Amino acid sequence: MASIDNGSDLGIEADLFKAADKLRGNMEPSDYKHVALGLIFLKHISDGFEAKRAELLAEYPEGAEDPDEYLADNIFWVPQEARWSHMQASAKQPTIGKLIDEAMIAIEKVNPSLKGVLPKDYGRPALNAVMLGELIDLISGIALGEGKDKARDLLGRVYEYFLGQFAGSEGKRGGEFYTPRSVVRTMVETLEPYKGRVYDPCCGSGGMFVQSEKFVEAHGGRLGDIAIYGQESNYTTWRLCKMNLAVRGIDADIRWNSEGTFHKDELPDLRADVILANPPFNISDWGGERLREDGRWKYGIPPAGNANFAWLQHILHHLSPTGTAGVVLANGSMSSTQSGEGEMRRAMIEGEVVDCMIALPGQLFYSTQIPACLWFLAKDKSNGIARDRKLRDRRGEVLFIDARKLGFMVDRTRKEFSDADIARIADTYHAWRLGEGYADVPGFCKSASIEDIRSHGHVLTPGRYVGAEAAEEDETPFAERFSALQEQLEAQFAEAEELTATIRARLEIIANDL
Repeated sequence: MASIDNGSDLGIEADLFKAADKLRGNMEPSDYKHVALGLIFLKHISDGFEAKRAELLAEYPEGAEDPDEYLADNIFWVPQEARWSHMQASAKQPTIGKLIDEAMIAIEKVNPSLKGVLPKDYGRPALNAVMLGELIDLISGIALGEGKDKARDLLGRVYEYFLGQFAGSEGKRGGEFYTPRSVVRTMVETLEPYKGRVYDPCCGSGGMFVQSEKFVEAHGGRLGDIAIYGQESNYTTWRLCKMNLAVRGIDADIRWNSEGTFHKDELPDLRADVILANPPFNISDWGGERLREDGRWKYGIPPAGNANFAWLQHILHHLSPTGTAGVVLANGSMSSTQSGEGEMRRAMIEGEVVDCMIALPGQLFYSTQIPACLWFLAKDKSNGIARDRKLRDRRGEVLFIDARKLGFMVDRTRKEFSDADIARIADTYHAWRLGEGYADVPGFCKSASIEDIRSHGHVLTPGRYVGAEAAEEDETPFAERFSALQEQLEAQFAEAEELTATIRARLEIIANDL
Protein backbone atom coordinates (compact mmCIF):
# COMPACT_ATOMS: atom_id res chain seq x y z
CA MET A 1 0.00 0.00 0.00
CA ALA A 2 1.25 3.51 -0.83
CA SER A 3 2.54 5.55 2.07
CA ILE A 4 0.39 8.53 2.92
CA ASP A 5 1.93 11.89 3.80
CA ASN A 6 -0.71 14.09 5.37
CA GLY A 7 1.70 16.45 7.06
CA SER A 8 1.19 15.10 10.56
CA ASP A 9 3.39 12.03 10.82
CA LEU A 10 5.21 13.39 13.87
CA GLY A 11 2.03 12.45 15.71
CA ILE A 12 1.70 15.51 17.94
CA GLU A 13 0.23 18.19 15.66
CA ALA A 14 -3.28 16.76 15.72
CA ASP A 15 -3.23 16.35 19.52
CA LEU A 16 -2.00 19.91 19.94
CA PHE A 17 -4.69 21.27 17.67
CA LYS A 18 -7.44 19.37 19.49
CA ALA A 19 -6.18 20.71 22.83
CA ALA A 20 -5.88 24.26 21.49
CA ASP A 21 -9.30 24.09 19.82
CA LYS A 22 -10.93 23.12 23.13
CA LEU A 23 -9.60 26.33 24.67
CA ARG A 24 -11.24 28.66 22.16
CA GLY A 25 -14.69 28.32 23.72
CA ASN A 26 -17.19 30.40 21.77
CA MET A 27 -14.64 32.19 19.57
CA GLU A 28 -15.01 31.85 15.82
CA PRO A 29 -12.16 29.89 14.16
CA SER A 30 -11.43 32.93 11.95
CA ASP A 31 -10.70 35.03 15.08
CA TYR A 32 -9.02 32.30 17.09
CA LYS A 33 -6.70 31.51 14.19
CA HIS A 34 -4.76 34.74 14.76
CA VAL A 35 -4.65 34.24 18.52
CA ALA A 36 -3.13 30.74 18.29
CA LEU A 37 -0.85 31.32 15.28
CA GLY A 38 0.48 34.58 16.74
CA LEU A 39 1.50 32.80 19.95
CA ILE A 40 3.14 29.92 18.05
CA PHE A 41 5.08 32.52 16.10
CA LEU A 42 6.14 34.31 19.29
CA LYS A 43 7.32 31.01 20.78
CA HIS A 44 9.22 30.19 17.60
CA ILE A 45 11.19 33.42 17.33
CA SER A 46 11.86 33.44 21.08
CA ASP A 47 13.21 29.87 20.96
CA GLY A 48 15.47 30.78 18.03
CA PHE A 49 16.71 33.85 19.88
CA GLU A 50 17.39 31.95 23.13
CA ALA A 51 19.29 29.19 21.31
CA LYS A 52 21.54 31.77 19.63
CA ARG A 53 21.94 33.68 22.89
CA ALA A 54 23.10 30.51 24.67
CA GLU A 55 25.71 29.98 21.92
CA LEU A 56 26.98 33.54 22.26
CA LEU A 57 27.12 33.39 26.06
CA ALA A 58 29.33 30.31 25.77
CA GLU A 59 31.61 31.57 22.99
CA TYR A 60 31.37 35.38 22.83
CA PRO A 61 29.54 36.75 25.92
CA GLU A 62 29.88 40.42 24.98
CA GLY A 63 27.88 39.75 21.81
CA ALA A 64 24.88 38.21 23.62
CA GLU A 65 23.04 41.55 23.78
CA ASP A 66 24.12 42.81 20.35
CA PRO A 67 21.19 42.66 17.85
CA ASP A 68 23.59 42.51 14.89
CA GLU A 69 24.92 39.14 16.05
CA TYR A 70 21.43 37.71 15.64
CA LEU A 71 20.53 39.46 12.40
CA ALA A 72 23.71 38.06 10.83
CA ASP A 73 22.22 34.56 11.28
CA ASN A 74 18.73 35.61 10.08
CA ILE A 75 17.44 35.39 13.67
CA PHE A 76 14.98 37.97 14.97
CA TRP A 77 16.10 40.09 17.91
CA VAL A 78 13.64 39.60 20.79
CA PRO A 79 13.65 42.28 23.52
CA GLN A 80 13.71 41.00 27.09
CA GLU A 81 10.06 41.89 27.82
CA ALA A 82 8.93 39.95 24.72
CA ARG A 83 10.75 36.67 25.38
CA TRP A 84 8.66 33.55 25.83
CA SER A 85 10.04 32.91 29.32
CA HIS A 86 8.49 36.24 30.39
CA MET A 87 5.14 35.30 28.79
CA GLN A 88 5.19 31.90 30.47
CA ALA A 89 5.96 33.38 33.88
CA SER A 90 3.05 35.83 33.46
CA ALA A 91 0.56 33.38 31.92
CA LYS A 92 -1.79 33.33 34.93
CA GLN A 93 -1.96 37.10 35.36
CA PRO A 94 -5.20 38.86 34.35
CA THR A 95 -3.09 41.34 32.33
CA ILE A 96 -1.52 38.61 30.11
CA GLY A 97 -3.33 39.90 26.97
CA LYS A 98 -1.84 43.38 27.43
CA LEU A 99 1.62 41.86 28.01
CA ILE A 100 1.40 39.86 24.75
CA ASP A 101 0.34 42.98 22.81
CA GLU A 102 3.29 44.90 24.26
CA ALA A 103 5.62 42.03 23.32
CA MET A 104 4.38 42.05 19.71
CA ILE A 105 4.82 45.84 19.48
CA ALA A 106 8.36 45.61 20.93
CA ILE A 107 9.34 42.90 18.41
CA GLU A 108 8.00 44.86 15.43
CA LYS A 109 9.84 47.98 16.63
CA VAL A 110 13.28 46.33 16.43
CA ASN A 111 12.61 44.05 13.42
CA PRO A 112 11.53 46.22 10.44
CA SER A 113 10.65 43.18 8.29
CA LEU A 114 7.84 42.36 10.76
CA LYS A 115 6.35 45.86 10.82
CA GLY A 116 2.55 45.63 10.68
CA VAL A 117 2.63 41.81 10.56
CA LEU A 118 2.03 40.56 14.12
CA PRO A 119 -1.42 40.38 15.76
CA LYS A 120 -1.79 42.94 18.56
CA ASP A 121 -5.31 42.55 19.94
CA TYR A 122 -4.75 40.05 22.75
CA GLY A 123 -5.69 42.67 25.36
CA ARG A 124 -9.26 43.17 24.12
CA PRO A 125 -11.90 42.52 26.82
CA ALA A 126 -13.63 39.82 24.76
CA LEU A 127 -10.52 37.62 24.88
CA ASN A 128 -10.57 35.38 27.93
CA ALA A 129 -7.35 35.79 29.97
CA VAL A 130 -7.64 32.28 31.46
CA MET A 131 -7.86 30.78 27.95
CA LEU A 132 -4.79 32.80 26.89
CA GLY A 133 -2.81 31.55 29.88
CA GLU A 134 -3.76 27.92 29.18
CA LEU A 135 -2.83 28.35 25.51
CA ILE A 136 0.59 29.70 26.53
CA ASP A 137 1.09 26.66 28.79
CA LEU A 138 0.12 24.33 25.93
CA ILE A 139 2.44 25.99 23.40
CA SER A 140 5.27 26.08 25.96
CA GLY A 141 5.57 22.31 25.61
CA ILE A 142 6.24 22.38 21.86
CA ALA A 143 9.85 21.52 20.97
CA LEU A 144 10.87 21.50 24.63
CA GLY A 145 14.38 20.05 24.91
CA GLU A 146 14.81 19.65 21.15
CA GLY A 147 17.92 20.81 19.29
CA LYS A 148 17.76 24.18 17.52
CA ASP A 149 17.13 22.85 14.00
CA LYS A 150 14.64 20.20 15.08
CA ALA A 151 12.78 22.71 17.27
CA ARG A 152 12.42 25.13 14.34
CA ASP A 153 11.14 22.33 12.08
CA LEU A 154 8.69 21.10 14.70
CA LEU A 155 7.27 24.57 15.37
CA GLY A 156 7.07 25.13 11.61
CA ARG A 157 5.13 21.91 11.16
CA VAL A 158 2.76 22.78 14.00
CA TYR A 159 2.16 26.21 12.43
CA GLU A 160 1.50 24.63 9.02
CA TYR A 161 -0.82 21.99 10.50
CA PHE A 162 -2.79 24.63 12.39
CA LEU A 163 -3.14 26.71 9.19
CA GLY A 164 -4.65 23.70 7.42
CA GLN A 165 -7.02 22.87 10.29
CA PHE A 166 -8.24 26.46 10.54
CA ALA A 167 -8.83 26.47 6.78
CA GLY A 168 -10.96 23.35 7.20
CA SER A 169 -12.90 24.93 10.09
CA GLU A 170 -13.61 28.07 8.07
CA GLY A 171 -14.77 26.20 4.95
CA LYS A 172 -15.02 28.44 1.89
CA ARG A 173 -13.37 31.41 3.64
CA GLY A 174 -10.50 29.17 4.72
CA GLY A 175 -9.79 28.20 1.13
CA GLU A 176 -9.00 31.83 0.35
CA PHE A 177 -5.80 31.75 2.40
CA TYR A 178 -4.81 28.08 2.19
CA THR A 179 -4.20 25.70 -0.71
CA PRO A 180 -4.32 22.03 0.40
CA ARG A 181 -0.86 20.60 0.95
CA SER A 182 -1.19 17.65 -1.43
CA VAL A 183 -2.23 19.98 -4.29
CA VAL A 184 0.77 22.24 -3.63
CA ARG A 185 3.11 19.23 -3.40
CA THR A 186 1.82 17.95 -6.74
CA MET A 187 2.62 21.28 -8.39
CA VAL A 188 6.03 21.60 -6.74
CA GLU A 189 7.12 18.01 -7.43
CA THR A 190 5.99 18.38 -11.04
CA LEU A 191 7.79 21.68 -11.75
CA GLU A 192 10.86 20.99 -9.57
CA PRO A 193 11.92 24.50 -8.50
CA TYR A 194 15.57 23.66 -7.68
CA LYS A 195 16.88 27.19 -8.01
CA GLY A 196 16.09 30.62 -9.44
CA ARG A 197 13.16 32.99 -8.93
CA VAL A 198 9.84 31.59 -7.67
CA TYR A 199 6.74 33.81 -7.83
CA ASP A 200 3.12 33.59 -6.69
CA PRO A 201 0.89 36.54 -7.69
CA CYS A 202 -1.85 35.59 -5.17
CA CYS A 203 0.22 33.92 -2.48
CA GLY A 204 -2.29 33.43 0.35
CA SER A 205 -0.52 32.19 3.48
CA GLY A 206 2.61 31.16 1.54
CA GLY A 207 2.14 27.40 1.21
CA MET A 208 3.61 27.33 -2.32
CA PHE A 209 6.83 28.86 -1.02
CA VAL A 210 7.13 26.56 2.00
CA GLN A 211 6.74 23.47 -0.18
CA SER A 212 9.23 24.84 -2.74
CA GLU A 213 11.86 25.32 -0.03
CA LYS A 214 11.12 21.84 1.34
CA PHE A 215 11.61 20.43 -2.16
CA VAL A 216 14.98 22.15 -2.54
CA GLU A 217 16.19 20.87 0.85
CA ALA A 218 14.89 17.33 0.19
CA HIS A 219 16.92 17.21 -3.03
CA GLY A 220 20.22 18.33 -1.55
CA GLY A 221 19.87 22.08 -2.03
CA ARG A 222 19.98 24.88 0.54
CA LEU A 223 17.56 27.49 1.85
CA GLY A 224 18.32 30.44 -0.36
CA ASP A 225 18.84 28.47 -3.60
CA ILE A 226 15.54 29.97 -4.68
CA ALA A 227 14.57 33.63 -4.45
CA ILE A 228 10.93 34.05 -3.46
CA TYR A 229 8.55 36.79 -4.60
CA GLY A 230 4.84 37.17 -3.96
CA GLN A 231 1.89 39.52 -3.82
CA GLU A 232 -1.35 39.34 -1.81
CA SER A 233 -4.29 41.76 -1.72
CA ASN A 234 -5.83 40.61 1.59
CA TYR A 235 -3.92 42.33 4.41
CA THR A 236 -4.80 39.71 7.04
CA THR A 237 -3.68 36.89 4.74
CA TRP A 238 -0.46 38.79 3.88
CA ARG A 239 0.33 38.88 7.62
CA LEU A 240 -0.24 35.12 7.88
CA CYS A 241 2.12 34.60 4.93
CA LYS A 242 4.86 36.75 6.45
CA MET A 243 4.62 34.83 9.75
CA ASN A 244 4.47 31.45 7.99
CA LEU A 245 7.68 32.16 6.08
CA ALA A 246 9.42 33.64 9.12
CA VAL A 247 8.62 30.51 11.16
CA ARG A 248 10.40 28.53 8.44
CA GLY A 249 13.36 30.91 8.27
CA ILE A 250 12.50 31.70 4.64
CA ASP A 251 13.60 35.09 3.35
CA ALA A 252 11.12 36.45 0.79
CA ASP A 253 9.90 39.61 -0.88
CA ILE A 254 6.13 39.53 -0.27
CA ARG A 255 4.22 42.67 -1.28
CA TRP A 256 0.76 43.86 -0.29
CA ASN A 257 -1.61 46.47 -1.58
CA SER A 258 -5.38 46.65 -1.47
CA GLU A 259 -5.72 47.24 -5.23
CA GLY A 260 -4.53 43.74 -6.11
CA THR A 261 -2.11 42.20 -8.59
CA PHE A 262 -4.00 43.17 -11.75
CA HIS A 263 -4.38 46.86 -10.94
CA LYS A 264 -1.16 47.49 -9.03
CA ASP A 265 1.46 44.93 -10.00
CA GLU A 266 4.10 45.39 -7.28
CA LEU A 267 6.75 43.47 -9.25
CA PRO A 268 6.27 44.65 -12.85
CA ASP A 269 9.82 43.85 -13.97
CA LEU A 270 10.05 40.40 -12.38
CA ARG A 271 10.58 37.48 -14.78
CA ALA A 272 10.34 34.28 -12.75
CA ASP A 273 11.80 30.85 -13.47
CA VAL A 274 8.88 29.10 -11.76
CA ILE A 275 5.42 30.48 -11.00
CA LEU A 276 3.01 28.60 -8.72
CA ALA A 277 -0.48 29.99 -8.19
CA ASN A 278 -3.95 29.13 -6.94
CA PRO A 279 -5.98 32.21 -7.94
CA PRO A 280 -9.53 32.58 -6.65
CA PHE A 281 -11.82 30.80 -9.14
CA ASN A 282 -14.01 32.68 -11.63
CA ILE A 283 -13.71 36.17 -10.08
CA SER A 284 -16.38 38.36 -11.64
CA ASP A 285 -15.53 41.69 -9.96
CA TRP A 286 -11.85 42.02 -10.81
CA GLY A 287 -12.23 45.38 -12.57
CA GLY A 288 -11.29 44.08 -16.00
CA GLU A 289 -13.21 46.84 -17.78
CA ARG A 290 -10.52 49.29 -16.59
CA LEU A 291 -7.70 47.21 -18.11
CA ARG A 292 -8.87 46.68 -21.69
CA GLU A 293 -5.64 48.05 -23.19
CA ASP A 294 -3.22 46.34 -20.78
CA GLY A 295 0.02 45.05 -22.32
CA ARG A 296 -0.23 41.71 -20.50
CA TRP A 297 -3.09 40.50 -22.71
CA LYS A 298 -1.07 38.86 -25.52
CA TYR A 299 -3.67 36.16 -26.21
CA GLY A 300 -6.87 38.21 -26.05
CA ILE A 301 -8.66 40.63 -23.75
CA PRO A 302 -10.03 38.73 -20.72
CA PRO A 303 -13.77 39.18 -20.09
CA ALA A 304 -14.73 41.66 -17.37
CA GLY A 305 -16.96 38.97 -15.83
CA ASN A 306 -14.29 36.28 -15.26
CA ALA A 307 -10.60 36.67 -14.31
CA ASN A 308 -9.41 33.12 -15.17
CA PHE A 309 -7.67 34.08 -18.43
CA ALA A 310 -6.41 37.32 -16.90
CA TRP A 311 -4.53 35.22 -14.32
CA LEU A 312 -3.11 32.91 -16.99
CA GLN A 313 -1.88 35.83 -19.09
CA HIS A 314 -0.51 37.77 -16.10
CA ILE A 315 1.47 34.64 -15.18
CA LEU A 316 2.78 34.16 -18.74
CA HIS A 317 3.81 37.83 -18.76
CA HIS A 318 5.95 37.25 -15.66
CA LEU A 319 7.74 34.09 -16.87
CA SER A 320 11.43 34.19 -17.79
CA PRO A 321 12.33 33.07 -21.36
CA THR A 322 12.61 29.44 -20.20
CA GLY A 323 10.20 29.70 -17.26
CA THR A 324 7.41 27.29 -16.37
CA ALA A 325 4.22 27.75 -14.35
CA GLY A 326 1.60 25.68 -12.56
CA VAL A 327 -1.84 27.25 -12.05
CA VAL A 328 -4.94 25.89 -10.29
CA LEU A 329 -8.15 26.91 -12.05
CA ALA A 330 -11.82 25.93 -12.19
CA ASN A 331 -12.64 23.19 -14.70
CA GLY A 332 -14.62 25.62 -16.85
CA SER A 333 -11.36 27.23 -17.99
CA MET A 334 -10.60 24.10 -20.04
CA SER A 335 -13.74 24.24 -22.19
CA SER A 336 -15.58 27.56 -21.83
CA THR A 337 -16.34 29.46 -25.04
CA GLN A 338 -18.12 32.37 -23.35
CA SER A 339 -16.92 35.98 -23.75
CA GLY A 340 -14.03 35.07 -26.00
CA GLU A 341 -12.46 32.53 -23.60
CA GLY A 342 -12.46 29.84 -26.30
CA GLU A 343 -10.48 32.15 -28.61
CA MET A 344 -7.97 32.96 -25.87
CA ARG A 345 -7.49 29.28 -25.12
CA ARG A 346 -7.02 28.59 -28.86
CA ALA A 347 -4.44 31.40 -29.09
CA MET A 348 -2.50 30.00 -26.12
CA ILE A 349 -2.52 26.47 -27.58
CA GLU A 350 -1.48 27.65 -31.04
CA GLY A 351 1.06 29.97 -29.42
CA GLU A 352 2.72 26.88 -27.86
CA VAL A 353 2.56 27.96 -24.21
CA VAL A 354 0.30 25.17 -22.87
CA ASP A 355 2.52 22.27 -21.80
CA CYS A 356 0.32 19.96 -19.73
CA MET A 357 -3.25 19.76 -18.40
CA ILE A 358 -4.22 17.74 -15.32
CA ALA A 359 -7.79 16.98 -14.24
CA LEU A 360 -8.06 16.77 -10.44
CA PRO A 361 -10.60 14.78 -8.41
CA GLY A 362 -13.35 16.55 -6.50
CA GLN A 363 -13.17 17.20 -2.75
CA LEU A 364 -9.49 18.23 -2.68
CA PHE A 365 -10.21 21.81 -1.60
CA TYR A 366 -11.58 23.37 1.56
CA SER A 367 -13.27 26.18 -0.34
CA THR A 368 -15.22 24.19 -2.93
CA GLN A 369 -16.34 20.66 -3.73
CA ILE A 370 -16.15 21.50 -7.46
CA PRO A 371 -13.33 19.63 -9.26
CA ALA A 372 -10.50 21.84 -10.44
CA CYS A 373 -7.65 21.41 -12.89
CA LEU A 374 -3.97 22.26 -13.17
CA TRP A 375 -2.59 24.23 -16.11
CA PHE A 376 1.16 23.84 -16.71
CA LEU A 377 2.54 26.58 -18.92
CA ALA A 378 5.96 26.95 -20.58
CA LYS A 379 7.29 30.17 -22.09
CA ASP A 380 9.39 28.19 -24.57
CA LYS A 381 8.47 24.53 -25.18
CA SER A 382 11.46 24.11 -27.49
CA ASN A 383 13.87 24.81 -24.68
CA GLY A 384 14.46 24.44 -20.95
CA ILE A 385 16.47 22.57 -18.37
CA ALA A 386 15.20 20.45 -15.48
CA ARG A 387 18.01 20.43 -12.94
CA ASP A 388 21.00 19.60 -15.17
CA ARG A 389 19.09 17.83 -17.97
CA LYS A 390 18.01 19.36 -21.25
CA LEU A 391 14.31 19.08 -22.03
CA ARG A 392 13.17 17.87 -25.44
CA ASP A 393 11.38 20.07 -27.96
CA ARG A 394 7.67 19.64 -27.09
CA ARG A 395 6.19 21.98 -29.68
CA GLY A 396 3.16 20.50 -31.42
CA GLU A 397 2.20 18.42 -28.36
CA VAL A 398 0.33 18.81 -25.07
CA LEU A 399 0.36 16.23 -22.29
CA PHE A 400 -3.01 15.34 -20.74
CA ILE A 401 -3.27 13.60 -17.36
CA ASP A 402 -6.59 12.47 -15.89
CA ALA A 403 -6.01 12.19 -12.13
CA ARG A 404 -9.70 12.11 -11.17
CA LYS A 405 -9.50 8.53 -9.90
CA LEU A 406 -6.48 9.18 -7.67
CA GLY A 407 -6.55 10.22 -4.01
CA PHE A 408 -8.07 8.87 -0.78
CA MET A 409 -10.66 10.28 1.63
CA VAL A 410 -9.12 11.76 4.79
CA ASP A 411 -12.51 12.53 6.31
CA ARG A 412 -16.16 12.62 5.32
CA THR A 413 -15.79 15.57 2.96
CA ARG A 414 -12.18 15.87 1.84
CA LYS A 415 -9.70 13.95 -0.27
CA GLU A 416 -5.87 14.04 -0.49
CA PHE A 417 -3.24 12.55 -2.79
CA SER A 418 -0.89 9.91 -1.42
CA ASP A 419 2.87 10.06 -1.98
CA ALA A 420 2.42 7.43 -4.72
CA ASP A 421 -0.28 9.51 -6.44
CA ILE A 422 1.94 12.61 -6.48
CA ALA A 423 4.93 10.60 -7.74
CA ARG A 424 2.84 9.03 -10.53
CA ILE A 425 1.69 12.44 -11.80
CA ALA A 426 5.11 14.11 -11.50
CA ASP A 427 7.04 11.16 -12.98
CA THR A 428 4.68 11.03 -15.97
CA TYR A 429 5.29 14.72 -16.71
CA HIS A 430 9.06 14.39 -16.23
CA ALA A 431 9.29 11.37 -18.53
CA TRP A 432 7.25 13.18 -21.21
CA ARG A 433 9.31 16.39 -21.01
CA LEU A 434 12.60 14.51 -21.17
CA GLY A 435 11.45 12.00 -23.79
CA GLU A 436 12.68 9.12 -21.63
CA GLY A 437 10.40 6.23 -20.76
CA TYR A 438 7.08 7.95 -21.47
CA ALA A 439 4.14 5.98 -22.89
CA ASP A 440 0.45 6.84 -23.18
CA VAL A 441 -1.67 4.99 -20.59
CA PRO A 442 -5.34 4.61 -21.61
CA GLY A 443 -7.55 6.28 -19.03
CA PHE A 444 -4.65 8.16 -17.41
CA CYS A 445 -2.34 10.05 -19.78
CA LYS A 446 -2.01 10.96 -23.44
CA SER A 447 0.45 13.05 -25.43
CA ALA A 448 -1.89 14.71 -27.92
CA SER A 449 -0.92 16.55 -31.08
CA ILE A 450 -2.05 20.07 -31.86
CA GLU A 451 -4.05 18.59 -34.77
CA ASP A 452 -5.90 16.33 -32.32
CA ILE A 453 -6.63 19.31 -30.05
CA ARG A 454 -7.89 21.33 -33.03
CA SER A 455 -10.28 18.49 -33.89
CA HIS A 456 -11.74 18.87 -30.37
CA GLY A 457 -12.31 22.62 -30.86
CA HIS A 458 -9.31 23.51 -28.65
CA VAL A 459 -11.02 22.08 -25.58
CA LEU A 460 -8.40 20.98 -23.01
CA THR A 461 -10.37 18.54 -20.84
CA PRO A 462 -8.07 15.51 -20.32
CA GLY A 463 -10.99 13.05 -20.40
CA ARG A 464 -11.46 13.82 -24.13
CA TYR A 465 -7.94 12.64 -24.95
CA VAL A 466 -6.84 9.90 -22.54
CA GLY A 467 -9.57 7.46 -23.59
CA ALA A 468 -10.98 4.63 -21.53
CA GLU A 469 -8.96 2.55 -19.11
CA ALA A 470 -7.92 -0.76 -20.62
CA ALA A 471 -10.30 -3.49 -19.50
CA GLU A 472 -8.73 -6.47 -17.75
CA GLU A 473 -8.60 -9.63 -19.83
CA ASP A 474 -11.27 -12.15 -18.85
CA GLU A 475 -9.95 -15.69 -19.14
CA THR A 476 -13.45 -17.21 -19.43
CA PRO A 477 -14.10 -18.30 -23.07
CA PHE A 478 -16.50 -16.01 -24.95
CA ALA A 479 -19.03 -18.76 -25.62
CA GLU A 480 -19.33 -19.49 -21.89
CA ARG A 481 -19.64 -15.77 -21.01
CA PHE A 482 -22.29 -15.30 -23.74
CA SER A 483 -24.28 -18.32 -22.53
CA ALA A 484 -24.19 -17.06 -18.92
CA LEU A 485 -25.32 -13.59 -19.98
CA GLN A 486 -28.14 -15.08 -22.06
CA GLU A 487 -29.34 -17.16 -19.08
CA GLN A 488 -29.24 -14.06 -16.83
CA LEU A 489 -31.21 -12.02 -19.38
CA GLU A 490 -33.85 -14.76 -19.84
CA ALA A 491 -34.32 -14.91 -16.05
CA GLN A 492 -34.75 -11.11 -15.91
CA PHE A 493 -37.30 -11.24 -18.77
CA ALA A 494 -39.29 -13.94 -16.90
CA GLU A 495 -39.17 -11.84 -13.70
CA ALA A 496 -40.39 -8.78 -15.61
CA GLU A 497 -43.29 -10.76 -17.12
CA GLU A 498 -44.28 -12.06 -13.69
CA LEU A 499 -44.16 -8.52 -12.24
CA THR A 500 -46.24 -7.18 -15.16
CA ALA A 501 -48.90 -9.89 -14.61
CA THR A 502 -49.08 -9.03 -10.87
CA ILE A 503 -49.51 -5.31 -11.58
CA ARG A 504 -52.24 -6.02 -14.19
CA ALA A 505 -54.13 -8.22 -11.68
CA ARG A 506 -53.94 -5.52 -8.97
CA LEU A 507 -55.16 -2.83 -11.39
CA GLU A 508 -58.09 -5.07 -12.41
CA ILE A 509 -59.14 -5.49 -8.74
CA ILE A 510 -59.01 -1.72 -8.23
CA ALA A 511 -61.04 -1.13 -11.42
CA ASN A 512 -63.75 -3.64 -10.30
CA ASP A 513 -64.04 -1.87 -6.92
CA LEU A 514 -64.71 1.54 -8.51
